[in-house]
Amino acid sequence: MATEAKYSIIGEVGRGSYGVVYEAIRNQTRSKVAVKRIPCNVPENVELALQEFWALQSIQKQHENVIHLEECILQDGQAFQPISHRYRKSDSHLLLIETCLKGRRCMDPRSACFLWFVMEFCDGGNMNEYLLARGPDAQLNSSFMRQLSSAVAFLHRNHIVHRDLKTDNILISHRRGSPMVKVADFGLSKVCQGKGNVNQHRFSSACGSNFYMAPEVWEGHYTAKADIFALGIIFWAMAERITFRDGETEKELLGTYICQGKELIPLGEALLENPTMKLPIPLKNKKSMPADLCKLLHEMLAFNPKERLDAFQLEVRIRQISYGKKRKRSVS
Repeated sequence: MATEAKYSIIGEVGRGSYGVVYEAIRNQTRSKVAVKRIPCNVPENVELALQEFWALQSIQKQHENVIHLEECILQDGQAFQPISHRYRKSDSHLLLIETCLKGRRCMDPRSACFLWFVMEFCDGGNMNEYLLARGPDAQLNSSFMRQLSSAVAFLHRNHIVHRDLKTDNILISHRRGSPMVKVADFGLSKVCQGKGNVNQHRFSSACGSNFYMAPEVWEGHYTAKADIFALGIIFWAMAERITFRDGETEKELLGTYICQGKELIPLGEALLENPTMKLPIPLKNKKSMPADLCKLLHEMLAFNPKERLDAFQLEVRIRQISYGKKRKRSVS
């Protein structure tokens, strides 16, 4: 990958609209890393790459449930230049935009422009694949819910709003034995400026994946609480193994929705059309979900963001619910 042969690519492990992820080896230590390569030949890719870079670089401390960025490298032709937080944001931004707008194309390796993200390697794939390959497991689900709540609270404390939480963007690692989730893919994230409460910041650009978007995101006026709605979709789908088939990729994905005839309507869009709609929680089996989890999901999926939990309240509440906890046997 670099002229000093710092990393050796093993093979491709994932591909999306904006880049390719590879499994690689750090040659000096022989340890595994994940390397995401994003071509910077169009402005949209540059913007996504920069959003991910600024979000991950802005975090002063690591969190065990947030993907760790080891370094970011700008490839300009045959030259490789590490980009660190020591660079001023405006300088790096202008450099990438200028390179992009010069019209260089990836087909010519001498003028190719890429951003390489070197991150920790997760051996369990994404959470969607991981859970669908296993039967329902309340204890595992509960563990993932606690980990994800902790991760999002951490991000919001650091004024980072993810804006694209979904099971495909959550990775699984077995490095410490028990499976651990890692929130990843920060291309649509926003780092909020200032020291106030992250929930006071307003966003207007509707973005994310339709089946996980909060009602207010569809309208284009939302806050960090949109991340909580997305988590509510994930938690509900996880607990009851509710899936839908993605129209573009034909992949089976965990996610909840509303049926209108044969059409599947994203929950956020359906609530926007009918704010008083009563959510069918639980959808499949009442015995599979205790009352306190049902109540929590209703509060996470509230139509009105003011009535919705924030990340800090959720972090506390998720540890109090009975779901997934082993019952103590009574001794007579």
